[in-house]
Formats: sequence, C-alpha cells, structure tokens
Amino acid sequence: MINGETKIYGIIGNPVKHSLSPIMHNALFKKFGINAIYVPFEVKKDLKNAINGVKALDIQGVNVTMPYKEEVIKFLDELSEDSQNIGSVNTVVNLEGKLVGYTTDGIGARRALERFTQVDGANILILGAGGAGKAIAYELSKVANVVVLNRTIEKAKRLEKFGIVGDSLEALPYYVEWADILINATSVGMNEEKSLVPKNLLRPGLVVMDIVYKPLNTLLLRYAQEKGCIAIDGLWMLVYQGAESFRLWTGEEGDVELMRRVALAWLRERK
Repeated sequence: MINGETKIYGIIGNPVKHSLSPIMHNALFKKFGINAIYVPFEVKKDLKNAINGVKALDIQGVNVTMPYKEEVIKFLDELSEDSQNIGSVNTVVNLEGKLVGYTTDGIGARRALERFTQVDGANILILGAGGAGKAIAYELSKVANVVVLNRTIEKAKRLEKFGIVGDSLEALPYYVEWADILINATSVGMNEEKSLVPKNLLRPGLVVMDIVYKPLNTLLLRYAQEKGCIAIDGLWMLVYQGAESFRLWTGEEGDVELMRRVALAWLRERK
C-alpha cells in the first residue's frame, strides 16, 4: 500500500509506455516486501530538469533508456568505471542526493548468454555499435574475443581501444563463420520482418541472441531455430540487466525467473 514511506523508482526515456520494467520491478518489490513503486517517466524534452527532479523529489533510482543513455551523463554527479569507459548509462542510483550512473546492459547480456553457453574464451560477433552494442561488447571483451560490425565503420573502430575488433557490416559473411556467438544489438527486427543476417550464413550449433524483445521471436531467431542454432531472445537480457539494476538499488538479488514470468504474461495479454 502506497503511503508516506513509499520509495519511488522509475524509468526515464521517450517513449516508455511500452516498457516492461515497471511490471518486473513492481513484482520484485512485492516479493521482497519492499515499500516501493516503479513508474514510467516519459521525458519528451528537457532531460536536465527531469534529472534535477530525481534529486528534488528524492526518487531513489531510475533506469534510463533511449534516447538518453549518453546525454544523461552530463547531469550526473559520478559514474561507474564501466559507464565512464563506454559513455553510456542505463541505471542511476540516488545516494542521499548524489546521482551515480551505472550500465547494466553488458552484464545483462553476459549473464543471459552464460545461462545457455560458455562465454569465456568464445569468439563473439556483435552487430551494432550503439549504446547497447557498446556496453555488451565492452563487458564481453573482458572474457572473450569480440568483433563489432557497424554500418558506420568509424563507430565500431572506436571500440578498438578495449581490444575489440571493429569492422563494416559488409564483412558479415567472414565473421559469422569465425563466430561461436552472434548477437544482434541493433533495432532491426523490432517492427519489421527483417534480419541483418541471411539464413544461409547460419549453421547448427551457433549461438544466436537478439536483444530485441518485441517481437520476442524475431526473424533472425526464427532463422536460427530453422538452422539448428541455439536461439536466445531479448527478454533474457532485459531480465538480467533489470535484476542487476534492482541489486544496485536495494542490495537484493533480483529473481529473474519471476521477472521473465510476469513480463511474458504481460506480453501475451497484449498480443
């Protein structure tokens, strides 16, 4: 029950009406008996005032999503080492008025992959060098061999300071053959029947993850299933990165099984 002691958390972005984060985090608060609520904050413009509002209203923490993962940095008081290195934040913790930025996208992707396959020492091909792609590549490069392909090759090349190989999407056929794990970290497949990877390039045993979760079964994942690959949907990454945000805010380990269950139920209702 909401009262004067209820702590407030939320998600800042535009748009955020579609976000699964409120469903998942409110389920966790209920499970752990935490007097808190998580709400969406759609910020169409003036991000600076929105972040000032987090302090002024004593909001305990927020997730940050598109298009603000990079812009938000200049309004924060402190950054984690990972956020500083990649220039992206998706989680803000309010420590008694000091706003600290973290990124949980990379750890979310890594834990999702580790659920299904061996990550340490693997050859990993990532498509896309945007906010999520950068975070995933940086995290995985700590334990694996990582190549990032991007339409704009310069963006991919910027990651080479972390020991990551950056190249153009035109090199896709060569690197798919090299890869043990393939990750689509672009929005391709979100609203259209499109895949950056033709079906004929996939092979049995290849691990294929798509970070898109609407639709859950993208065209790339359907191709992967048809070719005998291990297919991992984007909801797995979402629940693991959400669980890490929850831990940063509360100190509790988020229940990923519960988070996935309530998210799937919500998605089914809205089909």
